[in-house]
Amino acid sequence: MKSTYKWVAGLMLLAVAVAAVFGHMPFEPAFQRESDLALIGFGGLIINRASLNAMFTGFNTRFNEAFAAAPSDWAQVAMEIPSSQSQEQYAWLGSTTRFREWMGDRVIQNLKSHDFTIKNKSYENTVGIDRDHIEDDTYGVYTPMFSQLGQDARNHPDELIFALMAAGFSTNCYDGQYFFDTDHPVVQADGSVASVSNFGGGAGTAWYLLDATKMVKPFIFQKRRDYRLVKMDQDNDEAVFNQKLFRYGVDARCNVGYGLWQLAYASKAALDATSYGAARAALMSMKGDSGKPLGVRPSLLVVPPSLEATGLTILQAEKNAAGADNIYRNTAKLLVTPWLS
Repeated sequence: MKSTYKWVAGLMLLAVAVAAVFGHMPFEPAFQRESDLALIGFGGLIINRASLNAMFTGFNTRFNEAFAAAPSDWAQVAMEIPSSQSQEQYAWLGSTTRFREWMGDRVIQNLKSHDFTIKNKSYENTVGIDRDHIEDDTYGVYTPMFSQLGQDARNHPDELIFALMAAGFSTNCYDGQYFFDTDHPVVQADGSVASVSNFGGGAGTAWYLLDATKMVKPFIFQKRRDYRLVKMDQDNDEAVFNQKLFRYGVDARCNVGYGLWQLAYASKAALDATSYGAARAALMSMKGDSGKPLGVRPSLLVVPPSLEATGLTILQAEKNAAGADNIYRNTAKLLVTPWLS
């Protein structure tokens, strides 16, 4: 009988010890809570829904922090247009609105309609993590990769916009001409149509002068769905079952297109004070239909890295090569972007 009492007392002490560790008595289901499973790693990590969700929260935090901190330049040259469908039509491009003295009834300005449409595209960037690396609690080495995903997502519009800019010599805009061209059709004050140029010619490295001060910009970034990090880490996912691979990816729906060519001038001639001055004069002389000035103010010189020194000399040097005062100093900001070559 005494031995029986000792056995019962020992069992009760063991139950109290286990309860202190796991928060419940041993005659409850052994590991009934996911938090219990995450605690018992035996040198690694028990893979369950709670641990995977916690891991994804960490990855998502790194992604969002890097996205917010990454430098980006596209908003200086493009306007963001929210999209609510598969494509958007920009019938108003090329129309100009001007104030007039109000005499008699209002005069409704009939906006010219152009069949210029930007279709949204889907983009993705996906990575995979081996289940063994998670189980061995070595998934932390992947966190820089998720920071890079955030930075890549932030830079993706830059990549699209500046590629579009570089393609402007051979890609049509709303009026059916190349965005940078010598014969954009513009209606004159007498009703005739004249050819207007926003291209300075040449065959060298391209550079660009823009008016980035207006609400309407030379380029359009159209966003249907913002960049977001998603996961496929369920046990019944095919890749998890067949390849023990957890997948994490970023996706978005967006596209880019040309806005007003009147606000942009490009040249492949050598960048110097003479060609820069000609570009400024051409932009500031831009007129809309019926010969009305558009009030264009060149404000941003965009160059690839190879023209950085030249751009700085034109816009920031106190003296020119001849030792005279630099008349173009501070007439525009310089944007050097690695997305142009």
